[in-house]
Amino acid sequence: MMAYQWNFELLLNYLPLLGHGIMVTLAFTLGTIVLGLIIGLAIGMARLSRLRIVNAPLILLTEVFRCTPPLVQLVWFYYALPVLIDVQIPGTLAATLVLSFYVGAFYSEIFRGGIISIEKGQWEAARALGLRPWSMMRKVILPQAIRRMVPPFMNQSVIQLKTTSLVSTIAVPDLLYNGSLITAETYRPLEVYTVIALVYFCLLFPATRAVQWYERRLAAKR
Repeated sequence: MMAYQWNFELLLNYLPLLGHGIMVTLAFTLGTIVLGLIIGLAIGMARLSRLRIVNAPLILLTEVFRCTPPLVQLVWFYYALPVLIDVQIPGTLAATLVLSFYVGAFYSEIFRGGIISIEKGQWEAARALGLRPWSMMRKVILPQAIRRMVPPFMNQSVIQLKTTSLVSTIAVPDLLYNGSLITAETYRPLEVYTVIALVYFCLLFPATRAVQWYERRLAAKR
């Protein structure tokens, strides 16, 4: 059996396509993280309410997105939802909505958990100062809660970068999808997917190390 002859030079012709895929991947990651933060903050703050009529639908929404695989969500929104509403949803829009709500569901629990973790004495002290609810939240509770929120936020955001690779299944031209196009033309899957894996590693490894560094720094301050 002949040894496999690696040939990475042929990929030089496809650098623009790979570069475009990287930009799409990063754009989806950053865009859905920002939208997810907005969604997560809104849901997390609303879930502090004691009203069941407010909490029940929000709990259902977050658990649906947290407890179903994002790949299933993408396929359902792209293929099944258009059948129900009789409107074709572009892959880019479907991917943006799904990934934003997916990460937003996790962010909402981080927001809520961080806020309710603040000691009862801090809440009572803020009330004793005569602060209104929003001022109390902004000046006393959130500054303390944010320190506790940052590590899980960073971890979830790193995971989000990996999750974006799923958009290739609905023909969004990210790095993995463009890699499949190159493979179809060159019949060199080993080289193509090795390069893609290295690109993801180069993107994810520094982010992972940054999270670990921040967690060690936070632990040292404590």
